[in-house]
Amino acid sequence: MKTLLVAEFREGKLRAEYTQLLAFARESQAEAAMFLVGSAADLPKFDGTLYLAEAVKHGEYSPAVHKQLLLDVIAREKPEQVVFLHSSYGWDLAPRVAVALKAAQVSEVIGVDGGLPVVPVCNAKLRRTIKAATATTVLTLQAGAFGLDDEPAGTPTVITVDTDAAGKVRCTGYEAAKIEGVDLTKANIIVSAGRGVGKPENVAMVQALAKALGGEYGASRPVVDAGWVEHSRQVGTTGSTVTPKLYVACGISGAIQHLAGMKKADFIVAINTDRDAPIGEVANVLVVADLKQFLPILTEKLQNR
Repeated sequence: MKTLLVAEFREGKLRAEYTQLLAFARESQAEAAMFLVGSAADLPKFDGTLYLAEAVKHGEYSPAVHKQLLLDVIAREKPEQVVFLHSSYGWDLAPRVAVALKAAQVSEVIGVDGGLPVVPVCNAKLRRTIKAATATTVLTLQAGAFGLDDEPAGTPTVITVDTDAAGKVRCTGYEAAKIEGVDLTKANIIVSAGRGVGKPENVAMVQALAKALGGEYGASRPVVDAGWVEHSRQVGTTGSTVTPKLYVACGISGAIQHLAGMKKADFIVAINTDRDAPIGEVANVLVVADLKQFLPILTEKLQNR
């Protein structure tokens, strides 16, 4: 399957997430080329064709200009899939390209099944494999869903692309999200509550364990959505991406959105009644237990040490 991967360039640098695009192509066994509006001084590492437009001229993002550049490359490559990251760049540009191509768009892809994209449904409890009815499909990849087991390598064959297209909208800069409350990205130890805590009163057990360990407490999205914990403590793609030395997941099944936000922790302990929960795939230690029984005992032991 011929695939065009769309890499991103932000604040003068190639975004390292391009490796997720390469991982998707590898898993799909696709023949891949790449598109980038960036700089010849900072190129992705891979063996393949790279269509490069200079960001100095075309801007790090300009919807109409980047769309035209990409459409010109698509006309040349004729890919069956055009693949973006599920980022602010992908959110905005992917549907523009899909409409221009009259192509199907599939968002937040988390896997591949028989060469077809897989997406989460029913609040990520189920997965669905999608076959588009159009010749070309535009995809966006859920953050963290795909990753290389090895370091990327190779030198691309660069083909310079250009356009005289102009647009009324242009990127003038970036504004960091305002952090309200605790900043979990700076915590060395995080203990997080998932849906498995059962009820809001039980979040106190997670808080107590976090305090005994000298860390902060966090939560998965369902717990935050339920109003049990404030949003500043949410871990995952719609919350904070954290890299603590120790991450303790309490009653968290391991939806891809949550895993993407914490799987780079140095050491992960998961406490869950389900020994087959997806969180076990990234955990260094999986404790199969009822957290309502296990957490108070563990907390008491830590307090009395």
